[in-house]
Amino acid sequence: MSNNVSKIIQKALSENRTLLLEPEAKEVIKAYSIPVTKFKVAKSPEEAVKYAEEIKYPVVMKIVSRDVVHKSDAGGVKVNIKNGEEVKKAYGEIEKNVKKAVGNYKFEGILVQEFAPEGREVIVGMTKDPQFGPALAFGLGGIFVEVLKDVSFRVAPITRYDAEEMIQEIKGYPILKGVRGQKPVDFEAIISILLNVSKLVMEHPEINEMDLNPIITYPDGAKTVDARIILSKE
Repeated sequence: MSNNVSKIIQKALSENRTLLLEPEAKEVIKAYSIPVTKFKVAKSPEEAVKYAEEIKYPVVMKIVSRDVVHKSDAGGVKVNIKNGEEVKKAYGEIEKNVKKAVGNYKFEGILVQEFAPEGREVIVGMTKDPQFGPALAFGLGGIFVEVLKDVSFRVAPITRYDAEEMIQEIKGYPILKGVRGQKPVDFEAIISILLNVSKLVMEHPEINEMDLNPIITYPDGAKTVDARIILSKE
């Protein structure tokens, strides 16, 4: 069990928050060796430029606020930012857009994160079933999960064999194996993510829901681009 994770969870609950901020959610999964895009939280345009240069362009910028759940809808996300001038401009625009969309809000910084190159998108999720406890979900990202509901489920804790079955069960499995000359994705990376999510939710029962979407998979490795974690107050 990670002490750092316990601290993040307890801090949120002590502030009467059940939704972790995105950087908090990413720190939680990082502590369980789940690969995530590089990120830092900037509190000023100058700091954002500094972090963008450290992370290396292009970068993505997102609002960090407990009052903003749907960041894109509030104009709080900018992608493919290529230089310092664009960083400063995006910083100002994000602040202005969010103020216009939600009024007064608690500004907790702007997340500067690495822009993950294209790959095949998958999602890993967890919801608490009243009868069985934490249930893990796996599927292809985007249209496959939204329209086709192509998802496999297992009750945690899972074994390596369960993780392999979850991956092979979805209809989109051939896409991960590679079609039309594409290389297969790194299945070991996906298995590892599923096993680590299982471990995380078993060791921290305060987690009520989790959504890692998308995780971009490559022939070598994977990266979680967005992470959402909801806690229960019980």
